[in-house]
Amino acid sequence: MASNSIKKIGVLTSGGDAPGMNAAIRSVVRTAVYNTIDVIGIKRGFAGLLSGEIVEMNARAVSEIVHRGGTFLLTARCSEMMQETGVERAHKICQVLGLDALVVIGGDGSFHGAQKLSQLGTNVICIPATIDLDLDCTEYTIGFDTAINTGMEAINKIRDTSSSHERCSLVEVMGRHAGHIALWCSLTGGAEEVLIPEMHEKVDMDMLIQQIFANRSKGKNHNLIIVAEGIGNTSKMAKEIEKITGIETRATILGHLQRGGSPTAIDRMHASMMGYMAIDVLVKNKKNRVISYVNGKYEDLDINEALNMKKNFDKKMYDIIKILAI
Repeated sequence: MASNSIKKIGVLTSGGDAPGMNAAIRSVVRTAVYNTIDVIGIKRGFAGLLSGEIVEMNARAVSEIVHRGGTFLLTARCSEMMQETGVERAHKICQVLGLDALVVIGGDGSFHGAQKLSQLGTNVICIPATIDLDLDCTEYTIGFDTAINTGMEAINKIRDTSSSHERCSLVEVMGRHAGHIALWCSLTGGAEEVLIPEMHEKVDMDMLIQQIFANRSKGKNHNLIIVAEGIGNTSKMAKEIEKITGIETRATILGHLQRGGSPTAIDRMHASMMGYMAIDVLVKNKKNRVISYVNGKYEDLDINEALNMKKNFDKKMYDIIKILAI
């Protein structure tokens, strides 16, 4: 059962939504209830915390949400949390509400907001939820598997029509600063090329067009190129390719299609386990932790240590994509 030091917590989702957030909320609430901890849900992330949008939660409040995409607590960006006065006000509100801890479900921006609160004395526990998989402290983030499956399904359909018309297709997937979605979609979708921020600060259009001609000479009747959102100008690239090669070229931007949808079994599993872990570390009297998945195990890391971690980009997956595209 719960330690006497933890009697009441808040839970919020912040930043971009990710499939599996609802499963994480459900796990947090029900594990807390099991440990006789009171829970309040905070709507619209940090913005809702600052405006006092709260609702008391019990086990029944999170019924029938494990399969739903998005977040039923809603989410929003909050520029006030980037200012010292906003953080101080959020900390004071946590005190007024009598919160012994705040569980934050989100990505990098949300974690940095939580870190600022921790420096003022608010006990924060962070659960990684972002489709971009762009947190260096964990090998998995909630929402990633659903996003790549959505992308793969869309790419499968685009390949069918692209092959029928002997087109070149550019498909832009999400990933402003990270190319993980693009790499996975390329490998599972059988793409000929993938353009990602980690490797392509500037796209070499001459090389790309040479590759398209080379593929055509090998008998390939269509080309599939996956473009990470952070590269940008996908539609412009498609027009340039068609102008120079004479090959009909279409750009498809998947955009927020990848954020929605019912979470996969993998996302539901990780979300449920991480939600449980968040309460487990509180019961053990730990403070200011980030729940991570490393080497096949769930861990909890100090928030400052976690946010200082840096992973080197490994281009092996890109090399494999190129090998399999010959």
